Parts: sequence; C-alpha cells; structure tokens
Amino acid sequence: MADKTEKKSKGFFAKVKGFFGRIAKFFRDTVSEMKKVVWPSKKQIMNNTLVVLVVVLVAAVLIMVLDAVFGFGLSTLLQTNAA
Repeated sequence: MADKTEKKSKGFFAKVKGFFGRIAKFFRDTVSEMKKVVWPSKKQIMNNTLVVLVVVLVAAVLIMVLDAVFGFGLSTLLQTNAA
C-alpha cells in the first residue's frame, strides 16, 4: 500500500500568530509603498483643480444647451401632432 502522510494542521495559536503577522506585513508594505509616492506640488494641484472646474463648467453648459434644444424640438413635435 502507498504511504499516506498526514499533513499536520497548525495549532490555534500558530494560526492567530500567522494572521497578525500577515496584518503587520501589510502595514509594513503599505508604509514602504507610501514612501515611493511622488506627491504633486501646490502649483500642480491648483492647475489641475482649475482644469477640472473648466471641464465641468463646459460639460454643464453643453448639457444645458442640448436639453434646451431637445426640449424645444420635443415640444414642437408634440404641438404639431396635437393640432
């Protein structure tokens, strides 16, 4: 017959220690990665914020114009069919 080797399972305390060890490794890795981040300067942040605001404003105006055009077209279409 083939030899069957049974795998010993870890004890409760070994599992708990391993669990907290993985959590600690996660935080160590997170701190290590955060040290590699290149943060933008204040000037870059201001510039990017201005770009976002302009794009949002342009999109809002475009949506407002399209809504007015489609609303006018729809009301015209409904009035001509009702008469």
